[in-house]
Amino acid sequence: MAENKTKATQASVEGYFAAIADEARREDCEALARLMAKVTKQPPVMWGTGIVGFGNHHYRYESGREGDICAVGFSSRKGDISLYLTNLPDREGFLSELGKHKAGKGCLYVRRLADVDLEVLEKMIAASYAASRAA
Repeated sequence: MAENKTKATQASVEGYFAAIADEARREDCEALARLMAKVTKQPPVMWGTGIVGFGNHHYRYESGREGDICAVGFSSRKGDISLYLTNLPDREGFLSELGKHKAGKGCLYVRRLADVDLEVLEKMIAASYAASRAA
């Protein structure tokens, strides 16, 4: 079986943030990292070259493929910040209260933290983290 490409690394989270050219985006990412660290009580760790992750989630698919990924995390992408909040219970309920966002199958996309309700986002992070830890 192929090995997972996205793994926890020793790369610097601070270096990742410093490389974000847009000051407002960099500040949002730093604030999001503080929020996720507060909620998870885990330090930020780079997963691959572009994901800031918190905690560890071991998964196993029915096919037999298994691996590890961050329990919750995010990445600064070209247009948005991608949040990885998998295993989120009551996803639609949270999303209806969150504010301006886009949602994919496993990702949540926000342009700026000012666009969303940070209390709702904090609850989403906590619920996703707890569900990933319990799985």
